[in-house]
Amino acid sequence: MQALSTEFPSDKNRLDAIFRKIAFRIVPYIFICYLFNYLDRVNVGFAKLDMLDALHMSEKAYGLGAGIFFLGYIACGVPSNLMLQRVGARKWLALIMVVWGLLSAAQMFVQGPTSFYILRFITGAAEAGFFPGLVLYLTRWFPSARHGRVMTLFMSAIPLSGVVGGPLSGWMLSHFASSPGNLAAWQWLFLLQGLPTVVLGLGMLLLLSDSIQQASWLQPEERTAVAQVLHQDHLEQPQQTSDTFRSILSNPAIWMLGALYFCIQASVYAINFWLPTIIRSSGIHDVTAIGWLSALPYLAASLFMIGMGRSADRHRERRWHLAIPLLMSAGGLAIAARFPDITPLAIAGLTVATAGALTGLPMFWPLCNGYLSPAAAAGGLALINSMGQLAGFISPYLVGWIKDATHRTDNALFVLAALAIIGMVLVLRIPASRVNR
Repeated sequence: MQALSTEFPSDKNRLDAIFRKIAFRIVPYIFICYLFNYLDRVNVGFAKLDMLDALHMSEKAYGLGAGIFFLGYIACGVPSNLMLQRVGARKWLALIMVVWGLLSAAQMFVQGPTSFYILRFITGAAEAGFFPGLVLYLTRWFPSARHGRVMTLFMSAIPLSGVVGGPLSGWMLSHFASSPGNLAAWQWLFLLQGLPTVVLGLGMLLLLSDSIQQASWLQPEERTAVAQVLHQDHLEQPQQTSDTFRSILSNPAIWMLGALYFCIQASVYAINFWLPTIIRSSGIHDVTAIGWLSALPYLAASLFMIGMGRSADRHRERRWHLAIPLLMSAGGLAIAARFPDITPLAIAGLTVATAGALTGLPMFWPLCNGYLSPAAAAGGLALINSMGQLAGFISPYLVGWIKDATHRTDNALFVLAALAIIGMVLVLRIPASRVNR
């Protein structure tokens, strides 16, 4: 079949229709799976409100437990994504979801700091390949010019997890606090938000295809057209032929991108794990009200993220579409830190910070197309992601350590704001010609 060129409107319309068909087939299910991935992180922040008193844990112990998840994640990130290359995305991602769902539900059996640390570490190790695996999976279906929109659509599950998870977790803590039985409310929270992940993992085996060639739901001419577009897109990307672990470690671009991703994730994870606590510190004590208030920053982030994703693809501009959210993250955190006892200002600051930090995630990943060839993508994406997840260990522990020492979170938020500024400087140092595609 003759290649479909995007230079002619009729061909472009046909390609748009094919990629819409692909998006409607795979993105909604991936979205739901990723939503539950982040619900696991949201519910830990809410379980903390009751769990610490029940298990006599300190704020620092919670911060360490929340963060130690990412040590397991970092240790297994690259091996997991390389295994995905051998086993196939569909089977490997399904296995990851089943195992991490069971481990997440098993957190209901935590008896103290030690068991909390162990379960969090193992859960992180099990989950390690999920997100970079999804990113790699989507690059096999969509060309670079469409990555901003697609990444934004599936990563909008992150703020939506807060919109849904905040009120839901708050309701569960309130409802099960008075229910009869041997399980505490925080235990029900882990159980009921962990088991659906197992079902979704099994469903992935039935609903997703490993590659375009195996997509029986596409017509033969549609598969050919998409394959031609992706082939041309790969020819325009950097040509690095080696995908060995050694070559990945020696690539300076990967370390630069990893440092940038660390700065973005430092704010994201502080918000994920400490947002309910920060809202409570501002003077709100009812857990149901905390749940609804925590949804506001995530709702704003959902809307802002979708708008920025469309704008980035429409203008073929990547740097400023990441730099502006990082500036918002820094400014919002500084406002929340400066006015922690004034509830409206604290919530406003957290809303701006959440919208900026979470929007930075889908705006970051298309930058990698300018530095990683298809051969280096599996290991490179996993290493970059692992470096970013290091912030998931440092950031919650830093906030917990400072809160135990000072009984406040404002100094920690100022540190995170400074990291967001460093991230903005890093992204603006990237040559526009390298990433604006």
